[in-house]
Amino acid sequence: MLSNIIAKNFKSAAQFNKVACSTFSTWSTLEAAPPDPILGLNEVFKKDPNPKKVLLGMGVYRDNENKPYILNCIRKAEQIIIDRKMDHEYAGIQGIDSFIANALKLAYGADSQLLKDGRVAGAQSISGTGSIRLGFDFLSQFYPNKQAEVLVPNPTWPVHRTIPGKVGMKAVQYRYYDPKTRGLDFQGLQEDLDKAKNDSIVLFHVCAHNPTGVDPTPAQWKDILEVVKRKNHFVCFDSAYQGFASGDLQKDAYSLNLFTSEYDRIMLFQSFAKNFGIYGQRAGCLSLVTGSKKETEVVMSRVKELARAFYSNPPIHGARLVDIVLSDPALTNEWHSELKVMSGRMATMRTGLVENLKARGSQHSWRHITDQIGMFAYTGLTKEMVDELRAKYSIYMSGEGRISICGLNTHNLEYISDAFHAVTKDKQI
Repeated sequence: MLSNIIAKNFKSAAQFNKVACSTFSTWSTLEAAPPDPILGLNEVFKKDPNPKKVLLGMGVYRDNENKPYILNCIRKAEQIIIDRKMDHEYAGIQGIDSFIANALKLAYGADSQLLKDGRVAGAQSISGTGSIRLGFDFLSQFYPNKQAEVLVPNPTWPVHRTIPGKVGMKAVQYRYYDPKTRGLDFQGLQEDLDKAKNDSIVLFHVCAHNPTGVDPTPAQWKDILEVVKRKNHFVCFDSAYQGFASGDLQKDAYSLNLFTSEYDRIMLFQSFAKNFGIYGQRAGCLSLVTGSKKETEVVMSRVKELARAFYSNPPIHGARLVDIVLSDPALTNEWHSELKVMSGRMATMRTGLVENLKARGSQHSWRHITDQIGMFAYTGLTKEMVDELRAKYSIYMSGEGRISICGLNTHNLEYISDAFHAVTKDKQI
């Protein structure tokens, strides 16, 4: 019967098999994942022939010539690796020990009593995303409250919402950004943390909140800590911009240092992509505050157990670069200077955009642009305005009005200011 069907409808059995396999293959019913909004924006930008086109969506630092910025201290560290003829052998499961030690000193402070007492378990990870995944896998398996929800700010970096779900945990949003004031919804934040069940897991950005650029004040952080302590929440801190946001490493670590001085239910995700400019090297660190040195050893055994199954051991080059810079006082000082250069340029671009819009007669208050901090800004532009900027001016940004400040420079600032004023003039934002 089948042979008759094949003979009647197909030239050969091979043709039949080809059609059958394409129609009934293992993956024939699989639906494509939704495209990444930022990477998709980048692809559309590349195809735009307009010579004045501007990309304000990508979260990477660019210098005033819109070129990738390679830090001088990193160049020197690369040369040191060559001069020392360093090998390419495996790191341990936990990573490079000296890198981990330097990363923890950077985050918690060189004089941290926690570090002196051996009460921080730390492991090298695959940048920020990798440390978040490793950390939440650890929490999903070993956090005592198995019903705990993960509270993440609304809005936040997308992986903060998606990774908990990948490990069987539920992420729920707490109020954070107020579109009316273009600032922090502090009352809503406090209420949501207070209403959450005790022992919930709460995620905070250490500084330079992504994507809004809105941070709590030091006084507000103290109030947040009091709510956390009263509710016995477990806190996860994401640190991607230490030193890069303000140029001051201690200022940018304020929230973490405040919490660790009074509270020990803390996990930290560190990334060195932004503040060292080594995006593709994927250098990061996961750490957990523990109750004792003995407890640290137990926690580390479990972290290593998970890491072994994920990636066996982390890549060494990026971690070596960070380690060399942080181990050499001269290179460390040069790094501090370069952090000031990067953060200073971003602050200058924020001020320049606001002043330009005022000079063009804009009746809107753009103060939120300079009140916000770090790489990103929530402009307040509507999706219709964003679409108009793309259609008329080839200025590309995400639909919610977020821009990367690093996309601004002295060559395109006037053009962008003209366009922003044109699409917002006599309109409500």
